[in-house]
Amino acid sequence: MNPSSHWLPIGWIVLALLAGCTVGPDYRAPAVDVAAHWQEIGGGATTLPVTQPSQAVSGSLTLVEWWTAFDDPALNELIAAALRANLDLQQAQERVLEARFRRAGTEAGLFPQVEVDATAEHVRLSKNGIPIPTGGGTSAGASGLVARPDQAGGSSAVQSLFTKSELNLYQAGFDASWGLDAFGGIRRNIEASNADLAAAVEDRRSVMVTLLAEVARNYVELRGAQRQVAIAQANLESQRQTLQLTQQRRRVGMTTDLDVSRASAEVNTTESQLPLLLAQERQSIHALAVLLGVGLEALSPEMTAALAREKAVPRGPAQVPVGLPSELLRRRPDVRRAERQLAASTARIGVAVADLYPKFSLTGNFGFQSLTFNQWAEYASRTFGIGPAVSWPIFDFGRIRANIGAMNSEQRQALAHYQSTILGALREVEDALSLYSAEQVRRASLDQAVQDNRLTVNLSMQLYTQGAADFLSVLDAERSLYASEEALAESDKTVGTDLVALYKALGGGWEIEAQVR
Repeated sequence: MNPSSHWLPIGWIVLALLAGCTVGPDYRAPAVDVAAHWQEIGGGATTLPVTQPSQAVSGSLTLVEWWTAFDDPALNELIAAALRANLDLQQAQERVLEARFRRAGTEAGLFPQVEVDATAEHVRLSKNGIPIPTGGGTSAGASGLVARPDQAGGSSAVQSLFTKSELNLYQAGFDASWGLDAFGGIRRNIEASNADLAAAVEDRRSVMVTLLAEVARNYVELRGAQRQVAIAQANLESQRQTLQLTQQRRRVGMTTDLDVSRASAEVNTTESQLPLLLAQERQSIHALAVLLGVGLEALSPEMTAALAREKAVPRGPAQVPVGLPSELLRRRPDVRRAERQLAASTARIGVAVADLYPKFSLTGNFGFQSLTFNQWAEYASRTFGIGPAVSWPIFDFGRIRANIGAMNSEQRQALAHYQSTILGALREVEDALSLYSAEQVRRASLDQAVQDNRLTVNLSMQLYTQGAADFLSVLDAERSLYASEEALAESDKTVGTDLVALYKALGGGWEIEAQVR
């Protein structure tokens, strides 16, 4: 028996034991402490009244299709179209596919790798390099061929190696190698790839959350701009009627040119605001077209007509359940993505640490080699080799340890990013709750102001026609009414966009992803 065969079983046992070792830290999700309730809902002092029409409350949270709470079929249709064709969402989906392919490539490192090759060469040996013996002994020929010229039964083609400087060489076979994951470097790399894939999935969900919010926000802004255009046009018509009345009174000597010029100035001022309001309306339509993944000219005639028709600004439900802070961390895709990125960074520390240790592998080859084509596939032309291999970097000027330090720093950065993302998510919800509640209170006051200003306009016009008040009081009343109506329309739009911002901050809507793949 070959003496070397005695240590082979021991070697296999050692390798089997090493295969169960995985270096580097094991990942554990960091514990996160958050408040039991939102500060803006019963968790802290507030001076705002809670009489607004729509209120955010701590209750059972359902955000799967939050946009349906606006009860607007046109909005529902826009969101369905955006989910089908939005280009940012398509890019995010491709990033998920890329991560899946990368994970598959990493997992392949656990299995043997086999390569097949074949060559047919005409070789010329250098007379000034390897000497060509004329007889006796052994000599290395082309490509590692070794032969004895006096070998019994040796082919004439092999014998010619020692008398010719040019020859043909035919080879075919395969090489196999199997890197043994003795210290878990490959397994840590797979762990990191799995976390990268999960992070890519959460990134796609985050893109979807943003897309849903952007479609809803632009739609609300479109309806708000249309409402502002309608108010400006109604006030313009009222101001033109006032101008006509003033001109009639001027012709009969009941007023002066000053009143006429003031009334004319109000008409021109309101007319000057209409182009900008109309431009805002068109900009919202342009933005919606991009979110739908098409150009403006590609919008269907039905969709274009539906968007062009004025509709009321969508109103939210009477109550908006927001759940608890702890639920937010389990639901928001950006928080989940940051946690998966932290897991990937932790696993890559193990990948770097594994480079400190030796790498074991099994290598083998089998093939056929001949100097003549007709003997290429004969049994006597076979070659093979098999055996273990080991490599161990013992002097690399600190490259491996520097890489380990870099991976540790990357992991600490990922941890800080995760913690920062949590704080940002909590703040975003609290801000959205505060703004939504405050705008509700502001809108109630503006609504009352519009009613009071309408009454003031009617009274001032009656007094003016009766000669009991001057024209300046009429203009002041009309300006105040127009300003309050404009502010109320703006507030209606802000209430809608604030509610959209709240839904976005809560991270809802991505749960329907299975319907849009």
